[in-house]
Amino acid sequence: MWQKIIISQKNELYFQKINQFLQTAKQKHQIIYPKSKDIFAAFKLTPFEKVKAVILGQDPYHKPKQAHGLSFSVQGKKRPPSLNNILQELKNDLNLESKSNNLTPWALEGVLMLNAILTVQQNQPLSHQNIGWQKFTQHIFQVLQTKKNIVYLLWGKFAQTYQKYIIPENNYIITSPHPSPFSAYRGFFGSKPFSKTNIYLKTNNISTINWQL
Repeated sequence: MWQKIIISQKNELYFQKINQFLQTAKQKHQIIYPKSKDIFAAFKLTPFEKVKAVILGQDPYHKPKQAHGLSFSVQGKKRPPSLNNILQELKNDLNLESKSNNLTPWALEGVLMLNAILTVQQNQPLSHQNIGWQKFTQHIFQVLQTKKNIVYLLWGKFAQTYQKYIIPENNYIITSPHPSPFSAYRGFFGSKPFSKTNIYLKTNNISTINWQL
């Protein structure tokens, strides 16, 4: 289903402009993250039918060997500060130690690890915030409303701007400050998003998520 939705959006004018922007950037020898093969990784790893929860990030990591298409996740050994705080909260919430920084197991469990903006130029955070990606991810949120009982984890003010696309009666929305070191102590720590997600899923007779990494 995701493939059909992505193909349908690629025919839209705004998406053609995104492609043109990325092609021009490539011609200018700009380094773009993630690699083109990973831009839609979240959708490949978490089929529409399997979505139980959504963790919405802002835009990909902008340093080398980090972004690989899943929000907050990295493939390397160096753990970014926000991810470090997420995994600290996981330990505090469910007493789970995390040896890996790669959140692919969550994606395979049914957590759509989505960034609102799907690409970024190296060393320039939010450099692609005005090229049209939000229109695409807003459409994804609207499509998700055809499903019920999804848990939406919206961390920080940027992610919470997507709350207006969610039907609250049919889903569960968990909001808190962003896990960034600048805001984690203002309410992200202690918010227990992982256990709350599983309690909601269990209450609605949906198999819970194994958060172990």
